[in-house]
Amino acid sequence: MTAIGLIGCGGMAQDVVAALRAVDTANAVRIVGALARPGRGERARAKLCGVDILEALDELIARKPAVVAEVASQAAVAEYGPTVLRSGIDCLVISIGALADAALFAQLKSAAREGNSRILLPAGAVGGIDAIAAMRLGGLTSVRYRSRKPPLAWRGSPAERLVDLGKLTERTVLYKGTAGEAALLYPQNANVAAAVALAGLGFDATEVELVADPDAPGNIHEIEAEGAAGRFAIQLQGKPSPMNPKTSALAALSVARALLNEQATIVI
Repeated sequence: MTAIGLIGCGGMAQDVVAALRAVDTANAVRIVGALARPGRGERARAKLCGVDILEALDELIARKPAVVAEVASQAAVAEYGPTVLRSGIDCLVISIGALADAALFAQLKSAAREGNSRILLPAGAVGGIDAIAAMRLGGLTSVRYRSRKPPLAWRGSPAERLVDLGKLTERTVLYKGTAGEAALLYPQNANVAAAVALAGLGFDATEVELVADPDAPGNIHEIEAEGAAGRFAIQLQGKPSPMNPKTSALAALSVARALLNEQATIVI
């Protein structure tokens, strides 16, 4: 049995816990605690019934989880990630966009080396990450990623300063540029862009387009990659998480799968 901890008690944490409870019939993992912000413990306990809620990182580390999964925010990666890694605990990061901050990424890698631990990055809401990473070994020449979501999914982002999301009647490009800039400008919407970048050509060489589309039937992810080994194009139509329309339901399942793989005999 693998002991795991969670950083975060919001919608993503609820989705991950629900997924693990639904599929982990062999009790391969055990959640030893979830970290909430100081003063928010009672609210978190109401959301994550049956999970011990802690309000100090030291308390979580003292329970000696093999893996701590960040399921909160980019800010949480910066605040807690280095300490977790220096403590010799692997840290699974779902807010991958945080790694677009070069200084933070360097700090996390240094902490991992110091603690002999690992930074684990799940595929999140999209497929094809394994193919991009494999193609990179043989020579990867271009990677393009497009995220197309309903206007509601872009609320609370810089998109609100660009257009009236409530009155959009046609597909509108909100951002076109690099994965690094997209991940930092849209921290709740562009974590997939960061995952695609890290698997392939990096933050500066990965092309990204973010689109608000009133006709989108869900969160649409499109990836095109080309290299010496060939080329591929995929489109994934994900259903939004019922807890948070900004993210796809698949993201939490990806985290659950990564955690279950820590104990699995066969790992895919």
